[in-house]
Amino acid sequence: MSKVATRFAPSPTGALHIGGVRTALFNWLYSKNQKGTFHLRIEDTDKERSKDEHKIQIIKSLKWIGIEHDGDEYIQSTKIDDHINVVNELLKNGHAYKCYCSSEEIEEQKKRARQKKLPYIYNRKWRDLLESDAPKDIKPVIRFKSKIEGTSILKDLVQGDVEIENTTIEDFIILRNDGTPTYNLSATVDDHQMNMTHIIRGDDHKINTFKQMQIYLAMKWEVPLFAHIPLIHTIEGKKLSKRDNASTLDDYSKIGIMPDALRNYLLRLGWSYQDKEIFTLKESIQHFNLEGIGKSPSKLDMSRILSMNEHYIKTIDENELYDHLVKYCEIYKEKIKPEKEVKIKPSLTFLKNKAKTLEDIFNNAKYIIFEDVKFEDKDLELIDDKAKSIIKEFKENLISIKTLDKETLEPIVNDLIKKYETNFKGVGQPLRVALTGSKFGPGLYDIIISLGKEEVERRLGNKIIT
Repeated sequence: MSKVATRFAPSPTGALHIGGVRTALFNWLYSKNQKGTFHLRIEDTDKERSKDEHKIQIIKSLKWIGIEHDGDEYIQSTKIDDHINVVNELLKNGHAYKCYCSSEEIEEQKKRARQKKLPYIYNRKWRDLLESDAPKDIKPVIRFKSKIEGTSILKDLVQGDVEIENTTIEDFIILRNDGTPTYNLSATVDDHQMNMTHIIRGDDHKINTFKQMQIYLAMKWEVPLFAHIPLIHTIEGKKLSKRDNASTLDDYSKIGIMPDALRNYLLRLGWSYQDKEIFTLKESIQHFNLEGIGKSPSKLDMSRILSMNEHYIKTIDENELYDHLVKYCEIYKEKIKPEKEVKIKPSLTFLKNKAKTLEDIFNNAKYIIFEDVKFEDKDLELIDDKAKSIIKEFKENLISIKTLDKETLEPIVNDLIKKYETNFKGVGQPLRVALTGSKFGPGLYDIIISLGKEEVERRLGNKIIT
């Protein structure tokens, strides 16, 4: 077989689904592992539902998670004439025929199948009838003349050998009566023309594969190798759909999941290599193979995604983490002013503490990002007369300190604890509210040191809390 070539072929009829992303990832990794090529085909023949905005989102999403295709996008709608030419060739060589059944006849056949509780299969009425007997008022569809004897075997690279009776494959439509080709015909022609060697896709396509294999054989084309990946299910065990929450990449990026973490999670969702959990991009390409893909559906586990993301947040270089935070805030929150870098970067050590997402880091860093402290009424209730006295005395003691660190701050806090006969919370909580507007957040000493002496004095002098 020639150089490995794979493809991902989404329809731009909606946002890219997380299951589609994993399929694209597996195709991309396999091609890179085999030093082959990976291609993106946009199947945009559904003119009513296909939109450029969805195409842009698909390409953007793949790029965000690190999947880049080779060459230009292959646009299916520009190849319709090629598809129709193949239909005509199949008609000519006796592997297809015109079907003149009316919509009423087809509906009656479906009704009888339902009554017998059987799957509908077209009864092949026009398979051997003469075209001279055709009704004049019916515009025909073109059907592929499927095999009606014996069995077909799919040597699946994931599922193993899959055998079916040929009688279960109907004479499927390859050209509608409006002159447009159907999915199975177009996909087969495109894959052949794109010289695809491996078709890696969801196992809901298995019946399509048996149909497409027959088209390959009828056209005397080389049949590619097929690998069908089990679908992704929800944590409850149901098939994941676009209607589920967190089903697109946008759903993850907007809460602050980082692309490397999600890519690592999707890699391990249905694929394994020894007992290894964390893979660099280089390791992913080096170790990926089709043998490691399981045969059972995988469950999408948000808690596991968050855990993976937390690992990346803790282990990533903090300069890189800061860049991720800046990009995230610019898109989903508020742009971080460049001058804030000198305060936020050194503070990432504690700002990322217990953070599972970039949104968590943003929430922890809001007191640095925003100049003005915003107080909630419930937090202001904590600033009683005693708290105001603590805040005032802390500020006065701060003036004499030259260097802000835990060693210089701790004695001041301890003296206030003794004087006001309270505990650390009794002193720390009013100061935290005064400096950040909330009783929650990073440690008190971390907050003070990160803000700097001048800013701390300014905030403690706020008339609302003095």
